Amino acid sequence: MELTTYADLAVRLVNTEEPGRGKDGLTTVEAVRKLFSSGSRGIRLADESDLPRLRSVRVRLRAVFESADEGDESRAVNLLNELLTEYPVSPVVSGHGFLGDNGRPQWHMHLAENASTATALYAAGASMGLAVHLTQHGVDRLGICQAAPCRNAYLDTSTNRSRRYCSDRCATRANVAAYRARKREENRVTAPG
Repeated sequence: MELTTYADLAVRLVNTEEPGRGKDGLTTVEAVRKLFSSGSRGIRLADESDLPRLRSVRVRLRAVFESADEGDESRAVNLLNELLTEYPVSPVVSGHGFLGDNGRPQWHMHLAENASTATALYAAGASMGLAVHLTQHGVDRLGICQAAPCRNAYLDTSTNRSRRYCSDRCATRANVAAYRARKREENRVTAPG
C-alpha cells in the first residue's frame, strides 16, 4: 500500500459531514467503526469518546481542504503540520500477501496501528496520507466540491488538474443547472417583449 492511499481517510472523515445540508454522519460509535478498514485495531478501540474528538479532527481537516481550495497554500500546510505534530505516526515495513516473481515478499510501507485511541489512530493515518499526497502532487490537488450545496472534499487525480467536483453526480448536476440557466437567459433575451 502506498502512503498516499491514506489520504482517502481524510476525505472519508471530512465527508461524514454535509454542512450545507446540516447533516452529520458521525453520530454513533458504529459510524466511527465504519471509517476503519476491516481488521483495523481502530474498530476495537472505538468508543463514545471518539465522537467529539473525531468531529474536531474533521473540522481541522476540512480547514486544510478549504485553505487549499482557496489557494492559501501556506495556511493549508500549517494546519496539516499542526495535525501531524499532534498525531504522530510510526511507519512499519510490511510484505503481507504480495509475492514478487522471485517468490519473496514485495516489501512496502504501512503506518503502525499503535495509537491508544481510535481518534489518534485515524487522525494519524489521515494526516500522514494527506501530507504525502500534498507533497507528491501539490496543494492544488486538494479541493472542495463546487456543486452547491455539496462542499465535499476530494483529491484531484485528473491528469490536467481540472477537477472541480467530488463526484460525477455533482458534476452532472452542476452542468445541467448551468445549461438550464443558459437556456433561461437565451429565452429571456429572445422573448418578444
